Amino acid sequence: MRGLHALGHALAISGSMTWEILWALILGFALSAVVQAAVRRSTIIRRLGDDRPKTLAIATGFGAASSSCSYAAVALARSLFRQGASFTSAMAFEIASTNLVVELGIILALLIGWQFTLAEFTGGPVMIILLALLFRLFLRQRLLDAARTQAGQGLAGSMEGHAAMDMTIASDGSLWHRLRTRQAFTSVSHIFVMEWAAVIRDIAIGLLIAGAVAAWVPDSFWGHLFLTGHPLASELTGPLIGPVVSLLSFVCSIGNVPLAAVLWNAGISFGGVVAFIFADLIIVPILVIYRKYYGTKMMLFILATFYVTMAAAGYLTELIFGGLGLIPAGRHAKVLQASIQWNYTTVLNIIFLILAATLCYRFARTGGIPMLKMMGGAPDAEHEHHAHAGH
Repeated sequence: MRGLHALGHALAISGSMTWEILWALILGFALSAVVQAAVRRSTIIRRLGDDRPKTLAIATGFGAASSSCSYAAVALARSLFRQGASFTSAMAFEIASTNLVVELGIILALLIGWQFTLAEFTGGPVMIILLALLFRLFLRQRLLDAARTQAGQGLAGSMEGHAAMDMTIASDGSLWHRLRTRQAFTSVSHIFVMEWAAVIRDIAIGLLIAGAVAAWVPDSFWGHLFLTGHPLASELTGPLIGPVVSLLSFVCSIGNVPLAAVLWNAGISFGGVVAFIFADLIIVPILVIYRKYYGTKMMLFILATFYVTMAAAGYLTELIFGGLGLIPAGRHAKVLQASIQWNYTTVLNIIFLILAATLCYRFARTGGIPMLKMMGGAPDAEHEHHAHAGH
């Protein structure tokens, strides 16, 4: 009975967190779908051919307007690299597309606080700048050529079909005109559902892990790990420990935000939370994909440089926010509520569930179901999708 009670407690926490963030997830993915429907893939590729500061800024902007699924972002970055984008620009795009997206910011604000949303959007560009500097100092042409050769083989990783799909609005005219067409409604519905299909596993796993950790792991364990009795030592070790915990958790994308909330309540430093969230791009399954995409040496190079820049971004963010007095004094992330009440969250969930149902209906009525079967297809397969005015 004690085991069933413990399991029920963990599931209750996971369920309450799910209910707390549901409307925000739907809103975030809907906004992201609108942006992705408007930005053509050919435009992205054409403008990422070098690693100049302006190009990296453009790559960051395109990434922030793109997918929040880590696996799809990694696959898309490889696709951009194969089609002529510089490796540095492709990596900047990859980082931004998982760590600077609107849905991540909304969930962070809801679960932990707006300060973490601001920190994420501050630390993300810092990480990209630091990574570009490390690449310029240490990335050798021989290693880059070997990675390009390996990438050219087109070995499949994960979410290849999803990354290859181009679901942007096919019609011409101004942006406002294109967004008002029936094609836009179809494109947005397809992107919305496909994005959900890409990340639903990670979100579910992340919520279950967060619930289990919150319910089962004693506070004393986290106190020893995060050195909560020694504030200075905690600040120094947090950004080093955060990426390691993320790497071993196997959770990526938005799915690691609930666990970040648990870690914050448990005593990890502010910079440690930031570094933990950034580290969704070096979890073990994605490292295996890097090895397929670029070879073992480049995978190790990515691991080392990403880890260093994630930790450094965590330190710098904590330093900046500490100096500005923006680090929350309390640790009150919404992870321990085990009940659902009739309040604004419930009202918003109902409204946005209706929106999600409308988009899902449009997706099903306009040929979207067969696309789900192609999400894991080969990277060289043509999955071009164009909305039709007659749908």
